[in-house]
Amino acid sequence: MKRTQILISIFVLLCPVATQRADDIPKRFNFDRYSAMLNRSPFAVATAVALPVAGADFAKELYVANAARSPEGDMVTIASTADGNFKEYLTTKGPVDGYSIASIEWSDRVGATKVTISKDGKFATIGFNEALLAEQPVTNVAPAPLPLRVKPAPIPTLPTPPPHKRGVIQRSPQVPNVPPPGSPDM
Repeated sequence: MKRTQILISIFVLLCPVATQRADDIPKRFNFDRYSAMLNRSPFAVATAVALPVAGADFAKELYVANAARSPEGDMVTIASTADGNFKEYLTTKGPVDGYSIASIEWSDRVGATKVTISKDGKFATIGFNEALLAEQPVTNVAPAPLPLRVKPAPIPTLPTPPPHKRGVIQRSPQVPNVPPPGSPDM
């Protein structure tokens, strides 16, 4: 009996607390409240800006003759199918004669690398000349570097000089007992 009274008193004490807590929970807002923030969000996902379509006027006869990577920057040689003397050596460091590299899509396959170049605000994506690639048999394996052996410099066979020795220096030199001048012992 005593146990039941204790349980009932605990229940009576906790019920008002539970109902009071339920009233403290804020009501859920309507999602329309946040629509203004979504429309002007500074954290919106940026979409990639596509490069303008190539202007065929300046790059219709150009192709990539060579492409190389280096720690100082990438280098691309472009040439013309119409003019055999035209060659431009472009780097990622800056423009050369108005031509500059916008991007390079590297590929491990021979002749599959694409280069986007620009001139006077116009962009064009060019690749390797397929006709030239078909003429030349190209292997996809780079030659193994030759082993570099450094030959050590010859060491002269001179005799070892004898170690330098100096005489012994006394710590407190012995002074003979000489009586001072004018003393009676003289």
